[in-house]
Amino acid sequence: MESIMSLQYDWVRGSREVLLQYCETISAADFCQENSSFGRGSIRNLLVHIANTYEFWLGEQALQKEMTYTSYEAVQNIKDAWLLFQEVDKLVEEFVASFGRSYLANLEVSINDTSTKANPLKLFTHVITHEYHHKGQILSLSRHLGYVPVDTDIMR
Repeated sequence: MESIMSLQYDWVRGSREVLLQYCETISAADFCQENSSFGRGSIRNLLVHIANTYEFWLGEQALQKEMTYTSYEAVQNIKDAWLLFQEVDKLVEEFVASFGRSYLANLEVSINDTSTKANPLKLFTHVITHEYHHKGQILSLSRHLGYVPVDTDIMR
């Protein structure tokens, strides 16, 4: 399963690369402009939230690492977002190396102060589907700001 998760994450990374390249065309002001109709409020905030979710589920919960979460303000431009996702990529590599062969073994995780069990495959699936959900919000928000979104699907 390790190689399948790595392959799947490569597809996610390719799709994310298209999104981040598209975000390079968005003005710095629009990148950080708050809009309460879109979840976390701005394109920048949504990107940081995606990264923080990887850090929480894969880093803190699965790998039992002490994580320092990136604040929205720490990412001021798309270059900062690229750097943030390079760190996410390293975390995913560590996660896959640690759990790629034991992907169905239940782990103790905590959500909203409630302990539960989840296997690494479920956690991996959660973070990538979560990313795609917010990617859609980013593209919709950009359209509201006057941009023409690009196709960021895996199959494009």
